[in-house]
Amino acid sequence: MDHQEILSKVDHTLLAQTATWDEIQQICDDAVKYRTASVCIPASYVKRAKEYVGGKMAVCTVIGFPNGYSTTAAKVFEAKDAIQNGADEIDMVINIGYVKDGLYDLQLDEIKQVKEACGTHLLKVIIETCLLTDEEKIKMCEVVTKSGADFIKTSTGFSTAGATFDDVALFASHVGPNVRIKAAGGIKTMDDAEKFVSFGASRLGTSRIIKIIKNEEAHGY
Repeated sequence: MDHQEILSKVDHTLLAQTATWDEIQQICDDAVKYRTASVCIPASYVKRAKEYVGGKMAVCTVIGFPNGYSTTAAKVFEAKDAIQNGADEIDMVINIGYVKDGLYDLQLDEIKQVKEACGTHLLKVIIETCLLTDEEKIKMCEVVTKSGADFIKTSTGFSTAGATFDDVALFASHVGPNVRIKAAGGIKTMDDAEKFVSFGASRLGTSRIIKIIKNEEAHGY
């Protein structure tokens, strides 16, 4: 798999609390230059970033991030607000407490409400795999499949661990054909990125892949 094929699956990401407009502008420039799938940024920068990139790049943002325990109404508002500001894609964090309590019907309803707020825009559902058992992960594959969401996503990158190959393989075995997979958190090398794709991921949330490419270009290989 060549570098451009991998880059076309990358959500080029900057979600640090300290992110500045200059940094957001730089990752937008890089995303356009290297033709990534999207740029994934904090909601407060969506309007400005969309005005900056225009139609040259999809803008993704996060809601209920990173802990997921805001109310459903708050998540729905965040999604609507982000889309009004120009977001093309929404990555939402589930209520992990609902999962731990076995309240899967409530979690399904929440995702459905957020998806309705998103309309035709892509919705990716972050289940934070590092905090769940395999049984809970499998159940969430079923919930996301029923919800109408477009993607199931491994991680926020802000918890105890990020994506693993085993989790992506588990997703691939249990989600329906309508659900794609996003691996995110801790993807450090091109080899890792390619392996995640081989296991079934069609999106990769990472800030490092373009840094690797730029370093290679700077060194002439």
